[in-house]
Amino acid sequence: MKIQERTGAGAGRSAVPAQPSVGDRLPTPPRERKPALAALAVLLILVGALGATMLVLQAGDRIEVVKVTKAIPAGGSVNKSNSTPVMVAKNDSIHYVEWTQLPDLQKQKLKAVNAIPAGAVVVGEMFGDEAGVAAGKATVGLSLKAGQYPTGIKEGDTVAAYRVGSASGAGGSNSNSSSSSSAAGSSVIVDNARVTYVPGPKDSDELVGSTNLAVTLTVDGDKAADLAQAASNGEVALVQVPANSGN
Repeated sequence: MKIQERTGAGAGRSAVPAQPSVGDRLPTPPRERKPALAALAVLLILVGALGATMLVLQAGDRIEVVKVTKAIPAGGSVNKSNSTPVMVAKNDSIHYVEWTQLPDLQKQKLKAVNAIPAGAVVVGEMFGDEAGVAAGKATVGLSLKAGQYPTGIKEGDTVAAYRVGSASGAGGSNSNSSSSSSAAGSSVIVDNARVTYVPGPKDSDELVGSTNLAVTLTVDGDKAADLAQAASNGEVALVQVPANSGN
């Protein structure tokens, strides 16, 4: 009895078309492989890794060299007052002056062959035994006592050199104003000279004495002899004046 009922119930169902199985789906076209792009990607990865490695190696191979912080005129010298240490990548083709070599450079008294601007990194070719003095000019060294030079004098300043000493004070109380003015006018040795070298406060070993300061001036050639003679007698005083473009 139950078997018949089940058979009758199944006979009343509508026929449903069979769904296709998974294996009967349409095949998808194969993906196109691009080996050239894959090779290029690998190459870019290798180049990037190599570049990073080179940067790391260069960063580790650095040296401390001399960099100019204040302009150095031709005939001037580099010292701790006008320079500072800076790190650069080592390069054997560039003759850097290392910071540890600065004392040796000063002891050799090498001068700037040409003017060196502030911000330049120093190389050996910038200095020599003889500075590049322009035609018609001469350099004269002075040894000045305190009071014979303006406070804060530095390389590149423009100064006037006056003759001082017994001659400047030999007028007496009876001297009139006109004679005093005449004496003052005749005491000028050089009215426009460029300070080529002066040691900085950090270079106390370059002082001539406990109170004397070594200063080098670049002057017109026809004034050099008078200035040198007055300097040898200790009869020179410097006064800072405005720069003259003609100097």
